[in-house]
Amino acid sequence: MKLIVGLGNPGLEYALSPHNLGFMAVDRLAEGCGAKVAKKEAQSLTGKATLAGQAVLLAKPQTYMNLSGAAVARLLARYSIEPEEMVVLFDDLDLPLGMIRIRRQGTAGGHNGMKSIIGAIQADEFIRVRMGIQPDSNSALEEATPYLLGKFRRRELGAVSDLLDQTVDAVHMILREGPRKAMNRFNRRVAAGSKEKGG
Repeated sequence: MKLIVGLGNPGLEYALSPHNLGFMAVDRLAEGCGAKVAKKEAQSLTGKATLAGQAVLLAKPQTYMNLSGAAVARLLARYSIEPEEMVVLFDDLDLPLGMIRIRRQGTAGGHNGMKSIIGAIQADEFIRVRMGIQPDSNSALEEATPYLLGKFRRRELGAVSDLLDQTVDAVHMILREGPRKAMNRFNRRVAAGSKEKGG
């Protein structure tokens, strides 16, 4: 069994915030295979599913973002899953909205949820899918916290939905063909309007 973790904050007030893209991605994965992420265990909401022919545990830690590692460590231990068999989905302010990047290891990159996970499990060799949330206006970045915890703007919702679909496709490819092929395919993509090339 593989563990697919989406990071976010519990509570309706955070439901459509950029910092909750991980939760949204897990919900989109669950919708696609008829699963429910509702079982309360290990400080998380979980649901078992079959994706790309593989048994997976979908999870949304309920510890709030900065303490995500506590829940992830408990889930890995409870199901005897190695970190390398885990995929973490989370928002990334350094990537333009609509872009994703897949990595097999690395640092937290300033993301508090990732910092918590790496610290709690004492490992950084696990697959992560970074979902870009950088707004098209630098004014929103003058203070990161209000933007991260506020609601997406209405005109951004189409790009958000496309980003979630792309993330779902990436997770399926990771499970079906491995992270390297998924990286070769998805890390080459750029967000609409972006001049960035390559991965």
